[in-house]
Amino acid sequence: MRRNDFLRLLVCGLGGALLPVSPASADAGPYDFWFTRLKYESGDWDVDQRMPANLITSLIDYTTLRVDPKEHVLDLADPKMLTAPFCYMAGHKLVEFNPAERRNFERYVRNGGFVLVDDCNHDIDGLFAKSFEAQMASIFGRTALKKLPKTHPVYTSFFTFDGPPNTSFELNGWGDDIVHDYLQGIEIDGRLGLLYSNKDYGCEWDYDWRNKRFLAEDNTKFGVNIVIYALTS
Repeated sequence: MRRNDFLRLLVCGLGGALLPVSPASADAGPYDFWFTRLKYESGDWDVDQRMPANLITSLIDYTTLRVDPKEHVLDLADPKMLTAPFCYMAGHKLVEFNPAERRNFERYVRNGGFVLVDDCNHDIDGLFAKSFEAQMASIFGRTALKKLPKTHPVYTSFFTFDGPPNTSFELNGWGDDIVHDYLQGIEIDGRLGLLYSNKDYGCEWDYDWRNKRFLAEDNTKFGVNIVIYALTS
């Protein structure tokens, strides 16, 4: 049985013991999932510092995955990032990959990796958006980054959503003063390897984890969908 097929069973609570998978960090243990944040030389990569803990908590609460409770930070230029099951990249400022970062990013996405990239400016005309999209066009081609339809499997991979959930930052009129009704992505051989958001999910999910109990609806559930899609598609 392929690892992805087994993870589908495990996520649904039907799997048995999964053989240990060695994470990028030697002390991370035999986990099915570990959260990897990508550190890049340009811009400000260290944002939304509490977001990983909230997403990790939700994965533990809602799934039967064996989840590493720690966030792992790796340089995009470090070949260790190529072993991560899921990577997160975000920021507000310029994105300009150096040669090693560019090489690893392309290799990771083209060879089955998954990256969630979130624009903290939630602004389609901001510096992060323009520079990151230019990097993607340079690496994967001018038309590679496309809008995802609301029927994309990422919206039904665990919970069911009718397209991308809105964020309070959009609804408050911050950024470019619009609600983005789409996400974008790059597919390789029919599989989404890059999910790109201008909705600022990182800030939306960046709060003290103890405050989650006051939410009418846990807004990190869509993050669970993203991870499950990354692991099982």
